[in-house]
Amino acid sequence: MATVVLLTVTGLGLGALYFLIASGLSLIWGLMRVLNFAHGAFFTIASYAAWTAGEALAGIPSLPLRWLAGLVAGVVAGALVAALTEVVLIRPLYRQQIGQVLVTVGLALAAVALVEGGFGSDPKQLALPAWMTATTTILGASIPNTRVLVIVVALAVLGVLLLFLQHTRYGLIVRAGVENRAMVSALGIDVERAFTLVFAIGGAAAGLAGVLGGAYYGTIDPVRGTALLIFAFIVVMIGGLGSITGSAIAAAVVGLLQQFLNFYAATGSGDFAVVLLLAGVLLVRPGGVAGSIT
Repeated sequence: MATVVLLTVTGLGLGALYFLIASGLSLIWGLMRVLNFAHGAFFTIASYAAWTAGEALAGIPSLPLRWLAGLVAGVVAGALVAALTEVVLIRPLYRQQIGQVLVTVGLALAAVALVEGGFGSDPKQLALPAWMTATTTILGASIPNTRVLVIVVALAVLGVLLLFLQHTRYGLIVRAGVENRAMVSALGIDVERAFTLVFAIGGAAAGLAGVLGGAYYGTIDPVRGTALLIFAFIVVMIGGLGSITGSAIAAAVVGLLQQFLNFYAATGSGDFAVVLLLAGVLLVRPGGVAGSIT
């Protein structure tokens, strides 16, 4: 029983990490029809921004305060890099999807190379507050607190994104801009500013994933964002391109499937099963579990 509980919470924690990355991908695609292959770069840049902030504040005795400062630095870095990417690289290519793919793939490769050049390719050990390195006993299973933290944050992000899309002025502007950009612009509304905001929100979510991913794994490295991005894309495809809720459901399923099969079957079987699940979903329901901005 304890093993099942541990695998369940750990699987949900991994799924929560996937969702934090996939939510930005889904948001950007669903609202702007931009397939952003540089999203993993936002994750990586944010994780190193958080680590750098923590190192710069090494003189502060309070470790929780340093970690929170790193968290803020990571989220801000992810948002700023994403907004800059949209303004400089994506905005001139909104009608050229192949150009978007090439530019974002190039940016992803360049970002990894720059991080490796500046920080090296070896993993960096993170200094975490004591409560994050501790465990909590649930039904006899010792659950790392970082897993619970990632799950709680992911649920909060899901709620905030749905609130933004359905009940805020900018959320409505963006959704209207996707349907009829010319009409919204004719009303005097700056659609481009709204689209930049969407990119920034997606980057902030990726940045949050980068910082929490460092806590989840205990270390950061230049290529982890790219590795996680692959599964985030799978989550988005299963959940439905553009569906935040669908991505959340798919992320939980993917995380649980990986954890249980990798433990009870051969190592790597969970990853293979996820690919089979993707193929099955696309064959039966090409649009994914859901296919709208919900």
